Amino acid sequence: MTEYDFSGRTAIVTGGNQGIGFAIAEGLAQHGAQVIIANRRADQGAAAAQRLRDSGFAAESLEADVSDGASVSSMVDTVLRRHGHIDILVNSAAVIVRKPVEELTEEEWELVMDVNVKGTFLCCRDVGRHMLERRYGKIVNISSNVSQVIQPLRSVYAVSKAAVSHLTRALAVEWATRGVNVNAMAPGPTVTDFNRRYLEEHPADRERAVNSIPMARLGVPDDHVGAALFLVSDSAGYVTGQTLLVDGGSTLM
Repeated sequence: MTEYDFSGRTAIVTGGNQGIGFAIAEGLAQHGAQVIIANRRADQGAAAAQRLRDSGFAAESLEADVSDGASVSSMVDTVLRRHGHIDILVNSAAVIVRKPVEELTEEEWELVMDVNVKGTFLCCRDVGRHMLERRYGKIVNISSNVSQVIQPLRSVYAVSKAAVSHLTRALAVEWATRGVNVNAMAPGPTVTDFNRRYLEEHPADRERAVNSIPMARLGVPDDHVGAALFLVSDSAGYVTGQTLLVDGGSTLM
């Protein structure tokens, strides 16, 4: 992996307690960043941060509900009070509901949109204000390849992730001359704690997913770290508004 140096950089990773979010948090910490794992479940965030500290990295956790404006504002204020600046934001917090459209409830729709879309917006807005003042910042929003291809039973999740990609483009244009790069990553089918049980209970879906990927395997969280580190590095200084597919080629099929 390319040897990036994030020494002196402060990074917030929402949803960084597990899966792709934790893998990215670990990658940032391994390359010198001070990592703050923001998670709605304080115990899970604390455990993830402790795993990083046990490996000798600089990490801490904060309890934060990304769908709540007051909680996000408090998170940002706390990080700034402790560290003075925020250089990197990775919006990884997300929820998914797998149901046919006709069975979706209004509450389920609102939950997914609140966390995945509103949460990304609130974090980008509040962290972005600070980054704009400093005229420096790197934001990566975690979208999904289902924002570009249709998969059954994922309608509200797909809509939310398409919104994340479009919000990424909108922010990139607005902030392009103000020192803040905003990009997204679109992971393909990836085995994480988020979906491991589902895949075990639905082997036909797992087989279908594998068969749809030219590289003939499901992703793992570490497959996404290199792309994230590139996008938040100064090597990507002329890259903004992009949604980088990290999906083993599955959107090509």
